[in-house]
Amino acid sequence: MKKTNYLLLVICFVAFLPATKVKAQGLANDKLGEIYQENIKWSSFPAFPPGAQIAVLVGDPKKAGPYMARVHVPAGTVLMPHTHPENRVYTVISGVFYIGIGSEFDTTKLKAYPPGSVFVLPGNTPHFHWAKSGDYTTQVTGYGPLGLNYIDPGDDPRNKKK
Repeated sequence: MKKTNYLLLVICFVAFLPATKVKAQGLANDKLGEIYQENIKWSSFPAFPPGAQIAVLVGDPKKAGPYMARVHVPAGTVLMPHTHPENRVYTVISGVFYIGIGSEFDTTKLKAYPPGSVFVLPGNTPHFHWAKSGDYTTQVTGYGPLGLNYIDPGDDPRNKKK
């Protein structure tokens, strides 16, 4: 009997869950909060090549203050040389994160970081990425506002004609 009541309770909870409003993104960094993997909301980002996505987890990267976001890049995607004004800490969540330092895309400068690796990138450091061996997801932590400036403005997807 208890098993039946428990099962009924679980079914009611699962049926009710989609009707509730859960703020799953941009948690405040000074209040208790949580986001489960299945509730992460991904979106495109105008400064990324097509297919690449971002999910803001903590803070508001458009404002001054700490933020945490995840970036997912599909296999084969290249982010041409660019800089960010803010210091960043990258944690590789899945896949292999290939990053090279420099103002020109040069495959000989790429370094591979497997899942669990942490990489610190000081602000205004020219660098590039390549999803060389498949999709990857990184978690980026920084102090906003977030910025992304391509070395060659012609590489910036925001400058492409639609």
